[in-house]
Amino acid sequence: MRFPLRLTGLVAAPHTPMKPDGSLNPSVVSAQAALLLESGVRGAFVCGTTGESLSLTVSERVAVAEAWCDAVAGKMPIVVHVGSNSLMEARVLAAHAAQCGVDAIAAMAPSFFRSSLDELIAYCAAITEAAPETPLYYYDIPTMTHFPIPTARFLEQAAKVIPSLHGVKYTNNDLVTLQECLALGEFDIVFGYDELLLAGLALGVNGAVGSTYNFAAPLYQRLLAAFANGNLTMARQCQLQSVRMIRTLQDFGFARASKAMMELLGIDCGPVRLPLKPMTEDELRNLRLRAFGMEGLSRPIRA
Repeated sequence: MRFPLRLTGLVAAPHTPMKPDGSLNPSVVSAQAALLLESGVRGAFVCGTTGESLSLTVSERVAVAEAWCDAVAGKMPIVVHVGSNSLMEARVLAAHAAQCGVDAIAAMAPSFFRSSLDELIAYCAAITEAAPETPLYYYDIPTMTHFPIPTARFLEQAAKVIPSLHGVKYTNNDLVTLQECLALGEFDIVFGYDELLLAGLALGVNGAVGSTYNFAAPLYQRLLAAFANGNLTMARQCQLQSVRMIRTLQDFGFARASKAMMELLGIDCGPVRLPLKPMTEDELRNLRLRAFGMEGLSRPIRA
């Protein structure tokens, strides 16, 4: 581990770059990483939901992890999501991530077979056996896994059997449970709802992982600075701008439109992969017109 791992500030969840035919295009990762470093982003959470991880093969996920480790070269923490419906695949990915020297791994709950809390803990423990020295974040994202859990209780119980359990990527709008997780004190709780970042900060969050930090980091940097300086009026204005931006992307389908935003900024990450539907040319033109009015983007929209 290259960093004393407490993820602070903005951590981007990068898109997985693809060619027009939907095949992997890892050569773009260096440009993605350069933009994050340029805009003050402090880490990357690779192959998560934004990275379409469960639409990738194991070999593709391996290639993406290697590309990010090469591109960042120790300049920021790298967390690689290794979760899979196949435990054996997750273990392969965890072992590979550890071999690459990533700073942490993460795993969301399996989304096909439903499990109990005890079974989820056993699943996470089995993953960490393949990378016992690498910190683990549980990736709590019930909107995608359809598996809500009492996250604070998970942390308390899982810590007894998973020595490498380090924290939670909390992509969950349950702010009551967020407070319970933060109150435990010993875990790193990073918040995953861009449009609720200010609420997370008010409750004590110090780090946040998000999709829109790829292309709108300056907006959130202003929000962080305003909050730190006690200027809640400015912080609220920045958060409202974030909400309006995200609403615009949701009009097109958030995952596909957020990836298209990278192209508008000059870094072509290609289309999303089916079952997500790629943006049409008309949709891209419409998104470009609406994006011209957005404030706080990392680079100007290309005409």
